[in-house]
Amino acid sequence: MQIALFQPDIPQNTGTILRLCACLGAAAHIIEPAGFPTSDRHFRRAGMDYLDHVALTRHDSWQKFEQWRNEAGFRLVLFTTKGAGSYLDFSYRPDDVLLFGRESAGVTAEVASAADARLAIPIRPGLRSLNVAMAAAMALGEALRQTGSAIQADAGLKERQ
Repeated sequence: MQIALFQPDIPQNTGTILRLCACLGAAAHIIEPAGFPTSDRHFRRAGMDYLDHVALTRHDSWQKFEQWRNEAGFRLVLFTTKGAGSYLDFSYRPDDVLLFGRESAGVTAEVASAADARLAIPIRPGLRSLNVAMAAAMALGEALRQTGSAIQADAGLKERQ
């Protein structure tokens, strides 16, 4: 399972998502340009020492990311407030790329149209959206649960003992 961030602009959210990927064994992709340098102290603080444990690929542009994805044959699953269906009703595959847009603007129409699926996380009417790191955690958790790819809780506990 993989998470891709389209032009992220809040370093704390990106660091938190990369920490999530490290802990749950998901690869991560940042599609440039990001709104901050990876040396940003907020980014580093949110990711802590977990950043050394995540498989992270940076793509110079949307076009380069799409070229990589198409060559690899991965399905792109976009999470958006404009999604056509609930993320809970979707059938995930272990090689899916879960895509999340910029906190300030989401994704472009070109990016949305390239997605193989556009999903929403249902929230109460009148509220705009969830924090992108929270949405990524919910989406990745459901995708891993469905695919049976989740790290076994008892194995993780045994490693720490």
